[in-house]
Amino acid sequence: MPEQTALPHAYRTIDPEKRGGVCPILPRNVFIEVTNRCNLRCETCPRTYATTELPKDLSLEEFVAIAEQFPEMERAVLHGIGEPLLNAQLAEMIRYLKGRGVTVLFNSNGTLLDPPHQEALALSGLDEYRLSLDAAHPELYAKIRGRPYFDRVITHLTQFVKTISDLGTHTPRLSIWCMAMKENIEDLPALVTLAADMGVHEVYLQRLTYMVSKDERYGLGQQEQALFGNLQARESDVIEQCEVLSREAGISFQASGATDPGHSLRGAESTAAQPWSACLRPWTTAYITANGNALPCCISPFSTARYDELILGNVWQKPFKDIWNDVSYRRWREAVLGPKPHQACTGCGVYWSL
Repeated sequence: MPEQTALPHAYRTIDPEKRGGVCPILPRNVFIEVTNRCNLRCETCPRTYATTELPKDLSLEEFVAIAEQFPEMERAVLHGIGEPLLNAQLAEMIRYLKGRGVTVLFNSNGTLLDPPHQEALALSGLDEYRLSLDAAHPELYAKIRGRPYFDRVITHLTQFVKTISDLGTHTPRLSIWCMAMKENIEDLPALVTLAADMGVHEVYLQRLTYMVSKDERYGLGQQEQALFGNLQARESDVIEQCEVLSREAGISFQASGATDPGHSLRGAESTAAQPWSACLRPWTTAYITANGNALPCCISPFSTARYDELILGNVWQKPFKDIWNDVSYRRWREAVLGPKPHQACTGCGVYWSL
C-alpha cells in the first residue's frame, strides 16, 4: 500500500467497520452544484451527450437555503456537472461559507478565469482552485475539450498566480487536475513541466470514468481509453518520468483519492471481491445538484446512464436530514456493502477525487 495523503477530517467521521444502512452523522463534506451549465463540450463528459436535468444556476438565496441544511458542514465543493464560474454569484457564495468557517474549493475549466474573476476569487477567501486541464498542447486540448481555448486557459492561470501574489492573499491554493487516458498519457510529462513553469505546485491525475455498457458509449469516455487496471509498460514509464520531473521541479505529482498516480491507475483493489465496498462517500458525503436532487456522489452521473436511479431525494421537497436515512439512502448503502451494488458503483472503483 503506498503512502497516502491524509484524508480531510470531513471524510473521517465514521468507522468503516461499523457502516450500515443507517448513518447517524450528517455529512460534513458537501458537494453543491452551483450551476449545471457549461461552456465546453468535453469528449469525456456525459453532459456533452445527454441532458440529465434542466439547466439551472443557483441564486445566492437558494444556495444558502441548501447550505443551511448541513449545519455540521466542514468542507464544501462547489462543482458538479457544469462550470462554476458561469454563476455570477459564486464569490458571494464562497464568502457566506467562509463566514461559517467552511473550507471551500471547486474545479473549473479556467476559460472564464479573467482578471475580474481572479481578484474576486482571491478576495473571497476561496481555499483551493482546481484547474481541469487534460493536455499540454493546443491541438490535443481542443480534441478533448471540444473548444480551442488552450492559450486562454494558460494565460488565465499564469495571471492568477500573479494576482494572488500581488494581493497578498496567499489563497486560493492552485492545482491542475488531469483526466488521464490513452489519448493523453504521452502529454503528461509536458503538463508537469508546464505547471512548474506557471508557478503551480500541484498536479493531480484522475482516472477516466465512463458508462460501463457498450450501448451507452460516447466520445472518449469509453473502456478503450481507460488506463485503470490496464496500465501498460510504456504508460508506467510515463508516470515514472512525471514523478522524476516533479521532484526536479519541486512540485507535487499525486492522484485523486489521496493516493499516488501509479497506484491509482494500476487498480490493485480491482482484484478484491467487492472493491466498491471500501467507498465511504454514502456515509460521509452529500452531493446536491443545481435542481436540488441528492445523488450518492459526484462520480455517479459519469458511471451510469440510469440517472433517475441516482436520485435519492430532493432538498426542495424534503429536508436533507430526512433524506439522509430515508429508504433510498439506506438501500444504497446496504448495496455498497454487498455483492450487487448499483451500476454506478461497480463502474467506479475505490480511489476517486477528494
